[in-house]
Amino acid sequence: MPVVPPPAKILVTGANGYIAIWVVRLLLEQGYSVRGTVRTADKGKYLTEYFGKRGFGPDKLEVVVVNDIAKEGAFDEAVKGVDAIEHTASPFVANIVDPQGYIKPAVQGTIGIMQSAVKHAPGVKRIVITSSCGAVMAPPSKPSIFTEKDWNIDSVKEVEEKGVDAQPMSKYRASKTLAEKAAWKFYEENKANVNWELVVINPPFVFGPPIHEITGGPANLNTSLKAWYDAIVSGGPKTQEFLYTSNSWVDVRDTALGHILALQKQEAAGERIIVCSGAYNWQEWLDVASTIQPYPLPNHLPEKGFPGLETTYMIQYDTAKEKRILGIKLKTKEETTRDTLENLAARGW
Repeated sequence: MPVVPPPAKILVTGANGYIAIWVVRLLLEQGYSVRGTVRTADKGKYLTEYFGKRGFGPDKLEVVVVNDIAKEGAFDEAVKGVDAIEHTASPFVANIVDPQGYIKPAVQGTIGIMQSAVKHAPGVKRIVITSSCGAVMAPPSKPSIFTEKDWNIDSVKEVEEKGVDAQPMSKYRASKTLAEKAAWKFYEENKANVNWELVVINPPFVFGPPIHEITGGPANLNTSLKAWYDAIVSGGPKTQEFLYTSNSWVDVRDTALGHILALQKQEAAGERIIVCSGAYNWQEWLDVASTIQPYPLPNHLPEKGFPGLETTYMIQYDTAKEKRILGIKLKTKEETTRDTLENLAARGW
């Protein structure tokens, strides 16, 4: 029996985001009802229209405005009457200069929703938080395999020492480390007095077809998918060094499914879980794209690059815990590539 079975009502924060809207979709498709938070009423219109076309009306999807997740008591009303919480709201954009632009909403939003649950949501049975492998992994100097026991303290130190001069990704990674550590601290201090359990999902780079609102074309894709688009579809000739830069990835739909299963699996209680499909370099994605026939974007045929060179993966993750607890049948690079390209073609890009 799932810990939180349908037709339970689930609160999803930042419901119009790249990952979050897939969480909402999978919840609705599995028979749950959803209350989604957005920053403005305009952002909520897309959600109600998108899901309304799929047969999910106001009785299944409720959209509420929380315009500042860092504000004290921001989620007090939103949490009332829900059975579980999926907290996905946190900034991941490349143009924030002040590290606090990442850190403040990430930390205060995370603690704030847990505080609201303690005060106003006695029926909540589980809180699932979207963290990141950015909270797990500090960029290594040699090939490394990371586990849920690892924490990225290096980025926190860099931000403390350099402030606005820290690397942009270090600012983001520091925010995820600090927010997740704050969540676990709050949970440990309060778990004897609450009815809910905490689960944290840690994805690496997230790729795959977007279903959230994107205005103005590919330039306005979310950060991780924009990197994929620039490497595979557009952005001009690529150097060998760039194409063999490695990291790890997961499909956005598998990330979302991990969040749903984290509500349902008893064994997930109190766990930090890396959800990852494996390592990659951009050359591998180009190789995969070149095999897809007919190619969905004939005006943007993939480059050949430099196929066949030896690959060294610098960043890999041990996913034994995910396999044991969640057991997701992860999508392949071929599935993710085809589905993403077809999505972009349907948008006329």
